Amino acid sequence: MVNAETGTADIGVIGGSGFYSFLEDVTEVQVDTPYGAPSDSLFLGEIAGRRVAFLPRHGRGHHLPPHRINYRANLWALRSVGVRQVLGPCAVGGLRPEYGPGTLLVPDQLVDRTKARTQTYYDGETRSDGVEPNVVHLGFADPYCPEGRKAALAAARGRDWDPVDGGTLVVVEGPRFSTRAESRWHAAMGWSVVGMTGHPEAVLARELGLCYTTLTLVTDLDAGAEAGEGVNHGDVLKVFAANVDRLRSVLFDAVATLPATADRDCICVHALDGIHTGVDLP
Repeated sequence: MVNAETGTADIGVIGGSGFYSFLEDVTEVQVDTPYGAPSDSLFLGEIAGRRVAFLPRHGRGHHLPPHRINYRANLWALRSVGVRQVLGPCAVGGLRPEYGPGTLLVPDQLVDRTKARTQTYYDGETRSDGVEPNVVHLGFADPYCPEGRKAALAAARGRDWDPVDGGTLVVVEGPRFSTRAESRWHAAMGWSVVGMTGHPEAVLARELGLCYTTLTLVTDLDAGAEAGEGVNHGDVLKVFAANVDRLRSVLFDAVATLPATADRDCICVHALDGIHTGVDLP
């Protein structure tokens, strides 16, 4: 069982309330961070003997658009309760005709096309608590945890959901969808899917020494990949709702097979080796 007194967990899932709402013995924990409030409380539960902290990315009721999410607070809050591995599912548009609605793609690369999101803890600016972080330039050639990707792919296959192994997620600022010209440019660049979340989650996780893996659920063909009227929010929600139970099952199976915290030895764990950040991590 999750220890409600210490509020500890070792795996985090960033997603909607549908991922935890049916679990028994869920403990709600409010966490303060030096970067302000996270999107919501953390909800602690247990899956297959693993302690898990769920965080609604957009808050309960989905009141936070992608560009207003406090990503730094979210990742810091998860680490502060003991989380060391994070699964961050997100809804995306397909940039290729073969990546239609219902496709599950586990990307291995990321392109940032956001405009105004704070995406580092180590910017040299004094925090509200007086801590002055150093300026750090972190390697990020491979943005996702290789062990987390293996677990996610195996979990999908175990549920007879043949995933796309690898590809590039391009993250745009939002909250609007892409124009046809933007969508066609994204596709021409060889990118696979487009979404509004997943960055800066991945880089902030790496800066905290956390393993981060995203699973992208295609809810629509992006504007440049189809000939209809373009993406609309209602259709996106319908496709996501039709697949959420399936996605939840894959996530929970992946949680069960992630490496034990003490056994992690991937690029994520060693990201800060030899680097003096000026920040004491929780």
